[in-house]
Parts: sequence; structure tokens; C-alpha cells
Amino acid sequence: MESPTPAPLANVMDLLLDAVCMVDAEGRFVFVSAAGKRVFGYTPEEMIGRSMIDMVLPEDRGKTLEVAAAVMTGQPSPHFVNRYRRKDGKIVHIMWSARWSEADQLRIAVARDITELRQAESMRGALHAISEAAHSAKDLLALFQHIHQIVGALIPAANFFVALYDAKKDELSFPYYIDEHDEAPAPRKLDSGTLSAEVIRTGRALLLTPNNEVTLSEHVDRIVGRASLDWLGIPLRGQKGIIGTLVVQSYSGDVRYTEQDKDLLDFVSLQVAAAIERKQTETRLRHMARHDTLTDLPNREWFDESLHKALAGARRNHEKISLLYIDLDRFKQVNDTYGHATGDVLLCEAANRIRSCVRQSDTVGRVGGDEFVVLLNNIKSPKDAPAVAEKIRAALNRPFKLGNHRLYISSSIGIALYPEDGDEKMQLMRQVDSAMYRAKKLGGNRFLSSSENALASEDTR
Repeated sequence: MESPTPAPLANVMDLLLDAVCMVDAEGRFVFVSAAGKRVFGYTPEEMIGRSMIDMVLPEDRGKTLEVAAAVMTGQPSPHFVNRYRRKDGKIVHIMWSARWSEADQLRIAVARDITELRQAESMRGALHAISEAAHSAKDLLALFQHIHQIVGALIPAANFFVALYDAKKDELSFPYYIDEHDEAPAPRKLDSGTLSAEVIRTGRALLLTPNNEVTLSEHVDRIVGRASLDWLGIPLRGQKGIIGTLVVQSYSGDVRYTEQDKDLLDFVSLQVAAAIERKQTETRLRHMARHDTLTDLPNREWFDESLHKALAGARRNHEKISLLYIDLDRFKQVNDTYGHATGDVLLCEAANRIRSCVRQSDTVGRVGGDEFVVLLNNIKSPKDAPAVAEKIRAALNRPFKLGNHRLYISSSIGIALYPEDGDEKMQLMRQVDSAMYRAKKLGGNRFLSSSENALASEDTR
């Protein structure tokens, strides 16, 4: 019995699911089997004569040229992976098995499309990385930076931002915004008519490209910043609803987004939302543990910690710092006459006035019922602290309009200076506390420095 006549080699190669490619010494395709159309999106005729490296994703070109050079010296490469951009703009992951034919002066290689495998691996890795980031990131900003890196490993994400929605305030904010053209937009209402607001309002992912026709609702009436070529937004679904959106955008044809990219981001968005909610809860609990629940000022524990750090820095840098201890005069009468609710409002208003009298680098804390402390960092002159104390005294002397009531209080303020009045925390606190009580004994509505208090004490002996 005669053996069957083997099919021509070219016909056999055309039946393979993997593409067989031949590239000359200058890096140009000289042969591509029929599967090249399935893998690369181009017909073999379109690929022949083209430079191989031009089709490789720019980020992978360096390592691709290194491996190609090694293959041409006789080192076969059985499992090299890089990324190509298909004719339709999609990115494919290709595993190459290549060797050099010295006789033909050609690189002969088999290209296998492993995009789905790589994406599955990337997705698993991304979910794990997001979970790790939720635990390891020190704050929300660090978490957003991690998420940006993770998303960037899945799809191009040079222009990336996170928009979060606070339903209680009806406020859409942009806490993380990386863009090559624009700064982060100011917070706005959900009905602001932006694309981000539309994603949050509808709870649906939105992909806008010049090639797809999307009918936007009447709520969308303007674009914030420079208009992008491609815009992809994914809603972040939290436990109680939509908490925000992840957005990537592109301004040039070098980066295009597809339905596949939308599916990828949508897949990780639940994990991202959970990570953000976890970090928000941690931040909120940490804030509550370190702040006074009524005035939202630092509580005694955080103020002590801030003072400890300030003293260490002052010693190291040979700087001066000052403490002010403030007690509200006649607050008890207000509380007794008008009730605790009015007293609480008065305390909040007083805290705001004190805060408005100091710099952002200074610290204001509430350490008792009607007692506040102020830490003035890096003061330049001993006159600075009395100037701030007078500013606070005058601010608290102005009438408080609370509902139908016009209330008046004043303040007794003690001042202590580092290092003149002490070089340790407890010593400074004793001095400033004593000065405050002396000011109160003298009738209140005044400030007294620690040195003045010491002189007054000597005069009474």
C-alpha cells in the first residue's frame, strides 16, 4: 500500500493556529503564515516588508531587540513573550519560539497568542494586589497610587483619575487626578453635567471613542478640561451604592480603549471599591480617635503627640515654639442659662474663631470642657505669641449670634515659650496652665505670659 503524498509545507503551516513568521537580518517580515491574520489582525501580504519592531508595543521594544540580537548569535528563544498592537488597535500578548537560520539568514519563529491566559493571570494578580494595597497603604492617597499602578499593568493608564461621591454632601470630588494636560477639577454637585457624574448617577460604565456611537443623557452638557480622544469610566459599587468612578483617558491615537478594556476595569472595580471603603473607614476611625467629637479639633492625646514632635524638631533645628492655654470666661453661665445645646454651638464657634487666628502650620486642640490649647511652631520673635494671644482674645470678645440670642464671653490666656519657660513638655504645660489661671484670677479677658506670671507671684509674697 502506497503512503499518502504529504501536503505541501506551506499548506500545512496555513492550517496551524499559531503563526509562523520569518524575519530577515534587518528585522523585516519576509514570510507570515495564514494564522498571522488571526494573531496580528493583518493579512500576510500586509505584514511582509514591514519592520517587526514597529508593531511591538513601545514599552516592550527594548527587551525585544535584546532577545532578537541574542537569537541571531545562535541562542534559541523558546518562550519569549512581548506585546504587539493589532491592526484593530487591540494589544495582544505573543509567546515566541524563535531560532536563527544561518544558511537562510533569517529568524524563524512561531507566534502564539496567549492574551487570554495573560489577562487571566493579570486579573488574579490585580485582585491580589488591590487586596494587599487595602491593608498596606498608609492612607487614601497611597491607596490611589497603588491602584493606579495596578490598573496600569492591565491597560495603558497614563491619564488616570478617581472621582468619589459623598451623598451626604452631594459632592463629587477628585482626590486622585493624574493628567498630562489638566489639574484636578474643583469639587462639584452630582448634577454638574460631567461624564464622571453621569457614570455615578447611572451606575453604568461609559466608553467614548470616535468610533462608537453613545447617546448621552440630557444631564451631560459639558466636558471638564481638555476633550480626550478616548474616555473610559467605570462605576465603583460599594456596599451601599455607587461611591465613585475610575477613569482612564487618552489624547492620542497611540492609546485606544476598547470594550475589552472596559470589561477588564469592570472586573476589578468591585475590589477597588471595597479597598477604598475599607481605607475610608480606617481613616474615619483614626480621625475619631484623635479628634474631639464636638469641635473636630485635635484631642488631648493628639495634641500631646504634636507637642512632643514639635519639641524634638525645635531642639534639632534650634527653633522657638510657644504654647497658649485658653479658658473661656463666663461659659458656665451661658451653659446654665441657655442649655447644653447652645453651649455646644458656642464651643464650636469659639473653636472656629481660634483656628482662624493661627497659621495652617500651627495646632489648635480642645483639652477640656471650655479649654483650648494652641501650639505655635517656629516663631521668630518672643512678641509673636502675645500678638496671636491678643488676636484670639479680640476674636472671642466679639458677640456670638446663636439663633435668637446674642451672647458675650471673653477668655483668659496663658503663654509659655520654649526654651525660655522650659525644655520639656510637662514643664511647659505646667507653666502655661499656671499663667492661664493667674490671668483668670486677675479678672479674665486678658493674656499673661509665664514670665509675667512669675513676676506677679513674687510681688504677692
